[in-house]
Amino acid sequence: MANKNESLGKTLFVVVALCLVCAIIVAGSAVGLKPLQQKNAALDMQRNVLDAAGLLTPETDVIGLFEERVETRLFNLNTLEEVESVDGKNPTEYDPIASAKKAGLGTKLDKKVDVAGIGSREDVAKVYFINDAQGELETVVVYIRGYGLWGTMYGFMAVAPDMNTVKGINYYEHTETPGLGGEIQNPNWAASWEGKEIYESDSVALEVTKNVTDKDHQVDALSGATLTSNGVENTMQFWFSDNAYGPLFDKIRKGELN
Repeated sequence: MANKNESLGKTLFVVVALCLVCAIIVAGSAVGLKPLQQKNAALDMQRNVLDAAGLLTPETDVIGLFEERVETRLFNLNTLEEVESVDGKNPTEYDPIASAKKAGLGTKLDKKVDVAGIGSREDVAKVYFINDAQGELETVVVYIRGYGLWGTMYGFMAVAPDMNTVKGINYYEHTETPGLGGEIQNPNWAASWEGKEIYESDSVALEVTKNVTDKDHQVDALSGATLTSNGVENTMQFWFSDNAYGPLFDKIRKGELN
């Protein structure tokens, strides 16, 4: 008759061995799949940029179009100087949202300034310059984000070279209520932003309201989603102000970038 302790020891050995083997397999898979995951994430972000700019169709060769017509550049929002890299990462690799929360790469916002409720802002912005077929600047796309009802809403805003006229908006990630605040991803609502003007008399004039009286600066609020709509408006008020893209937009508008 086998010793009970011996049998228990063998069982534990087998269990531990199986756990170890499984852990090695899982870890190996994660490491092996990481490059593919990063590639897919980059492709998805490129697709979102093109969508905001109104250049995405089911037939679009995303990679080819991006390489041909889009230039990704980095600008320090504090000095308005262009930089080649941030923390050892080039414009393609750099993640502005992640950098906003890192010491030395982001700035903690005062509550009076932080109307978008994001806590901190990246010091270096990632900006996409899209040229037309003749190589002339056609669209500028920037990151935007702000707190809605349930969490932060992440998106892109596409602006004409006058740095005032909206060409498109694309919210690509959020946790808003489906059918209500989640309608920020509704193509029809997104289309209502086209042609709106960001500024009036050097102040941010974009509004999201239930009663549109100013067709140049106001967008219809989402039905039944007041807090989400307020969050979108607050997002615009912050990102296009002097505390974020405002001074950079002015420099681009004046043609002061090489």
